[in-house]
Amino acid sequence: MLSKRVIAAARSRAFLASRNVQYRDTAVSLSKGWKVANSQIRRAQFHSSHLLQVETVKVPQMAESISEGTLRSWSKQVGDSVEADEEVATIETDKIDVSVNAPKSGKIVELLAKEDDTVNVGQDLFRIEPGEGGASPAPQEQKKVDPEEPKDQQLDKTTPEPPAPSGADKQSGGIPPEGPKESKKEVKQDSKPKEVKSKAPPAAPKASGNRGETRVKMNRMRLRIAERLKESQNAAASLTTFNEIDMSSLMEMRKKYKDEVLKEHDVKLGFMSAFARACALALKEIPAANASIDGDEIVYHDYVDLSVAVATPKGLVTPVVRNAESMGFVDIEKEIAALGTKARDGKLTLEDMAGGTFTISNGGVFGSLYGTPIINLPQSAVLGMHAIKDKPVVVNGQIVIRPIMVVALTYDHRLLDGREAVTFLVKVRDYIEDPRKMLLALN
Repeated sequence: MLSKRVIAAARSRAFLASRNVQYRDTAVSLSKGWKVANSQIRRAQFHSSHLLQVETVKVPQMAESISEGTLRSWSKQVGDSVEADEEVATIETDKIDVSVNAPKSGKIVELLAKEDDTVNVGQDLFRIEPGEGGASPAPQEQKKVDPEEPKDQQLDKTTPEPPAPSGADKQSGGIPPEGPKESKKEVKQDSKPKEVKSKAPPAAPKASGNRGETRVKMNRMRLRIAERLKESQNAAASLTTFNEIDMSSLMEMRKKYKDEVLKEHDVKLGFMSAFARACALALKEIPAANASIDGDEIVYHDYVDLSVAVATPKGLVTPVVRNAESMGFVDIEKEIAALGTKARDGKLTLEDMAGGTFTISNGGVFGSLYGTPIINLPQSAVLGMHAIKDKPVVVNGQIVIRPIMVVALTYDHRLLDGREAVTFLVKVRDYIEDPRKMLLALN
């Protein structure tokens, strides 16, 4: 037998060894804890530094007369990366659409308004975290695997386990039992509703075809157009006079020179330039048609700014050709073509549509034969052009077929009398029927 001293020594050594193991494990766990804490601190510092850099972008100043708009759409969403000056949102006003761009490259972290919300100038719109722009990579899902688990025992934990069979299923071999068969009582109960249906009156026949309805909110431009047109009807003493124009001479001139004009000036020669030039000359002779009412005063304009009506998907807009009285056919065609392109692309600015002393509307491009245009306040008159149709007319005692356009002048009777309005329209007719007179007219 071992002596008591040997046994005591062995026990003391075993106790010291176990204490050393405990101290070693404690030190390891403490070191791991400090590492985790340090990583959390660094992560918090990183996020806090980024939060301090987040910038809030406000609704920009749009124009002096516009203080609010409707948020039409978001081009970017939360988490998307953007470049500097890249479009983030579009705000719709009653005149134009305003793009809100990112002030610098970064990532969108918060949207502060919803689509179709009314936003005011200076209101917080979205928040951006500065950084590198570009496309944001899509996050990839990774499966979490326990490192201590052997590879042959690692299972896809995302796949749900099949349900365990119940005791009844075990007895029946896992095959679910068939549903209970209908009893005779249930059959008799089902036969009763059939008797009730046979006694009920026949249902009314359904209407054929689709009878659905769709409600769409009016955009700001359409609301503004409706407001201004109704305001014009209520404020102006509108009256319309008509006349017919023989387009033979103008069509012959256009046919002769249109290819040459297209080749030299890269613009198509149309009828709008001739009517714009004729109106500019007639307005110089009848200044009341180029005037406007301001309170209890009449404002006469020494210049002619022609508002040309252009149809766009969102509504009718009237960009302005400035100082049309000093422009020729080609210059007017170039300006109208440029404004029309900007209108259809939605790139018109407030400066393009501000002002205007007289309006020309060409409904003939859509096939309109007659029409009474509405005055664009505060202007005093508007000329309506219509489709060209071949008609029998009397020329020098002979009945001949000529291309005829019906023109209409709607004027504000508060400013123009019938004599002035009819005289203006007759002068326009004379200029169009003989375009050479426009070359002889004094500016």
